[in-house]
Amino acid sequence: MMKQNKLTKSTFSIYAAFVYIILYMPIVVLIIFSFNDSTINAVWQGFTLKWYVGLFDNKEVLEAMWNTIVIGVISSLISTMIGTLAAVGMYKYNFKGKTVLDGMLYVPIIIPEIVMGIALLMFFSQFKAIFPLGTLTLILAHITFSISYVVVVVRARLEGFDRSLEEAAMDLGANQLETFVKVTLPIIMPGIVAGALLAFTLSVDDVIISFFVSGPGSTTLPLKIFSMVRFGVTPEINALSTIMLVVTLTIAVLSEKIRMKFSK
Repeated sequence: MMKQNKLTKSTFSIYAAFVYIILYMPIVVLIIFSFNDSTINAVWQGFTLKWYVGLFDNKEVLEAMWNTIVIGVISSLISTMIGTLAAVGMYKYNFKGKTVLDGMLYVPIIIPEIVMGIALLMFFSQFKAIFPLGTLTLILAHITFSISYVVVVVRARLEGFDRSLEEAAMDLGANQLETFVKVTLPIIMPGIVAGALLAFTLSVDDVIISFFVSGPGSTTLPLKIFSMVRFGVTPEINALSTIMLVVTLTIAVLSEKIRMKFSK
């Protein structure tokens, strides 16, 4: 019996290792070849940092990086505010059509990105005098698909919320606004921060929807990489992708640490 258990455990370990290799080996190869001294990805000719240094001399890449940060910060702030208010309202109040509205919040999460991108492009095209394709339409598009994710994260935090704390504050004379600012908001703040970080990550990573709603002078970093790849994958693209990977992982780890710290 023990021998059979050991065999099962070894089989499971080999299977798990195989899955992890399949998942992460392409990323590892990309990172390694971002330090390759050769312009050809297939041949390793030595270690160098020149591709990373070269990125900071590339004005187009720096402009795309700046656009990505500006669009990510603005869209995550606005989507966090709207998503938080929506989550609190849906959690605290019952009203007619709440079930339907609750289900519709998940639509931007489940529909294919290409469908959403085309829908947003058609919408902006109908009102192109007000919404010319560019930074504004990118921000609006990123807000649109980020709100649902913020609502999901904040509502998860609200599930463990003790309403008696609000009732105690109101019994002591606080009005609804004071109760929300001084009692509710601090308690759900970890969920709000996690939702904001998630929205920023989604904005920084998005390619498909941004492809449809971007305009001249509003290229984001993922779109810049996508356009560069058309001429072949160079070590410069590997370096740029590695930087994006590090930034995304840092935000994801930070978000998870905040969630774990306050969920205890």
